Amino acid sequence: MRVAAPNASGSVARRGLRLWRRLSKQARLRGHGAAAVGYLVHNAKATVAFGLLLLGSVGASWMPADAVPPGRIDTGDTAWMLTASALVLLMTPGLSFFYGGMVRPKNILSTMLQSFLAMGLVSLLWVVVGFSLAFGESIGGVVGDPRTYFLLRGVGGAPHEALSPTVPLAVFALFQLKFAIITPALVTGSFAERVRFSAYLVFIVAFTLLIYCPLAHSTWHPDGFLRKMGVLDFAGGTVVHMSAGFAALAGALVLGRRTDYLRGQNHQPAHIPYVLLGTGMLWFGWFGFNAGSALAASATAVHAFLTTNTASAAAMLAWLLFDGLRGIKPSAIGACIGAVVGLVAVTPAAGYVTVGGSMLIGVVAAVACNVAVRVKARTGLDDTLDVFPCHGVGGIVGMLLTAVLATRTVNPAGADGLLYGGHALFLTHLVALALVTAFAFGGSYALFRTIATFMRLRVTAEQEALGLDVSQHGETANPVDPDARATTVGNVGLA
Repeated sequence: MRVAAPNASGSVARRGLRLWRRLSKQARLRGHGAAAVGYLVHNAKATVAFGLLLLGSVGASWMPADAVPPGRIDTGDTAWMLTASALVLLMTPGLSFFYGGMVRPKNILSTMLQSFLAMGLVSLLWVVVGFSLAFGESIGGVVGDPRTYFLLRGVGGAPHEALSPTVPLAVFALFQLKFAIITPALVTGSFAERVRFSAYLVFIVAFTLLIYCPLAHSTWHPDGFLRKMGVLDFAGGTVVHMSAGFAALAGALVLGRRTDYLRGQNHQPAHIPYVLLGTGMLWFGWFGFNAGSALAASATAVHAFLTTNTASAAAMLAWLLFDGLRGIKPSAIGACIGAVVGLVAVTPAAGYVTVGGSMLIGVVAAVACNVAVRVKARTGLDDTLDVFPCHGVGGIVGMLLTAVLATRTVNPAGADGLLYGGHALFLTHLVALALVTAFAFGGSYALFRTIATFMRLRVTAEQEALGLDVSQHGETANPVDPDARATTVGNVGLA
């Protein structure tokens, strides 16, 4: 007697019934009957994406390896740069806690995941073509030739005379990768709680290749036009913070305001201890960010380490004291934002200004960004986590004060700022700020608008009310009834 077939048929029927029930509930949630079609379409997209990843991985595995040359590297510099690379990578999980603690409970996981996904997606982009676009053979001083280091061909254990004279080029590529990862992750705070996950992934790819890489090349490549102009950006005031800040402004404008924001509901952070934890991780990782940008275990690295800590400490206290002048109680959120603002502002200046100068940068940045946050709140702009007022304005303040406070006494490879008679540097930075602002904001705005012509950027009102954790990812940070949770699993892509 054959009994397997009926049992198998029953099992298939039960699975089909469960799938139909799930799709039916999604259809009710969305208010139309196309959920099943959306589910199938999403699976097709996921299949294509997975297939491309698999084929790309197989093809890349056939690339010949680069021979490791005999010792021409400085082991001390290499050890420090490997450590700095790890420190900078830690900043992205730190950012996920920083942002995740600030959003509402129903959006914690989606917000944190956006930062984590940048580590995976940008890493592969960097290997395939990103590093070439940022540091490949220069095309007009604006972008690198994508063929130079395609799939990191030629990036191995040998130093590069211009980019990494004492450490393997592979270490330099790894270090720069971490900057590329955190930059689009910073942008996510502006459109938190309303962006579709799939649209965000498309934005990461476009922003990294079309905005970040050209800025990195123009500013840090020896033949980059901003570097040849004489712009001093030690660790990313323009490349990272201004680009992220203006992209955040563009994103907030294009995606529009949250439904609850329009209703005037107060935004209460989900978990302030997460914000404190994230701030600590960011502060710790920022030592690799700034001191590592010396590209050597040198006196310049030590000085950048010191100015980084000093600026952050001064900004944290200045933010709290400035709040106190306005009758606001000292808060954990305020202390954390102040500390991060100081880190942002000192980034372009860390290796060029005195310790006293870094303290002034921290204080000025804290006041400027504090005021910018208050002004933004009155404009109606829904930059959820104040990315532009903190990173955009903080980056601008840092670049301007670098042009004022930089001195060759600290770094002979730099230039004297306005305070030391360097009028040319100040004018150069004014021009650079105008160019970077136009490119970062205009380019990012165009990217958002272009993506919007092919796909929805934001979730529906029902999904926004439900929360992105459930509507986009089928999971939640908080325990819920198992039966209720079961209806949400598998909903990725239906948004």
